Amino acid sequence: MSGKSGADTMPTGTMSGPPQVLLAHHLKQLKLPTVLREYDKVARECAREGVDHPRYLLRLIELELIDRERRTIERRIKAARFPAVKSLDTFDFTAIASLNKMLVLELARCEFILRRENVIALGNSGTGKSHVALALGLAACQKGLTVTFTTAAALVHHLMEARDERRLLKQQRDLQAVQLLIVDELGYVPLSPTGAELLFEVFSQRYERGSTIVTSNLPFEDWTSVLGSERLTGALLDRLTHHVHILTMNGDSYRLKQSAGQRRAAAARAEQNQATAETVDPDTGEITDP
Repeated sequence: MSGKSGADTMPTGTMSGPPQVLLAHHLKQLKLPTVLREYDKVARECAREGVDHPRYLLRLIELELIDRERRTIERRIKAARFPAVKSLDTFDFTAIASLNKMLVLELARCEFILRRENVIALGNSGTGKSHVALALGLAACQKGLTVTFTTAAALVHHLMEARDERRLLKQQRDLQAVQLLIVDELGYVPLSPTGAELLFEVFSQRYERGSTIVTSNLPFEDWTSVLGSERLTGALLDRLTHHVHILTMNGDSYRLKQSAGQRRAAAARAEQNQATAETVDPDTGEITDP
């Protein structure tokens, strides 16, 4: 019988078989895909630089952690169901003079979500309310928070569908559990009495339990036209505005200005092309200026 203890023996498979094949198998089992992909490249780099084994392992593990966090953020973004991924880096704050830029940048730190506060963005169509909401949602995903994005009309549709299929309670629990719920375009489509009550239930269940971002093209006094009841509107606003940051986003439509600028640029290019185009004389075949 061997005198060696179990602690002194090598694991089965360590000393036999092609090492690359065994290493790939073990790394896949341990769910370390970045280590599997990078270990040979990093080993060559460390050999050239004279880096010792602990620092070699440190580089590999840091690469794995960075890549794992990137994949986690990508999963959160996918789960949020953003219609587009937008950031504040691409938002033109100068186009909306009424918007408090410092407040938006402060909100992007996502501390309001940890405090379970709400954000309401009010303004006419095309002023970037959805862009700001999406950017705050992206920031939340990057901070490790769970996010769900929906329009008010789509949310009510899904709630009514869930009620008809007897899974409303599960749908409500899922919406209550998410750390940041973004409800876009409240006010664009009037809601039925049942739809308005279901929407109110969502906001009521999230009150002081989670953060909600709402965008609307209507001032608060006109929300009754969407919800259909002064009593319901008052109760909803009471909950939404208790702990709230309000973003005022009135101004000229950013989309219309952008579209007009694109049309002017296209017209200018067409004029320039026409001015510099050459024509061929059909009789002589010579190239002449227009």
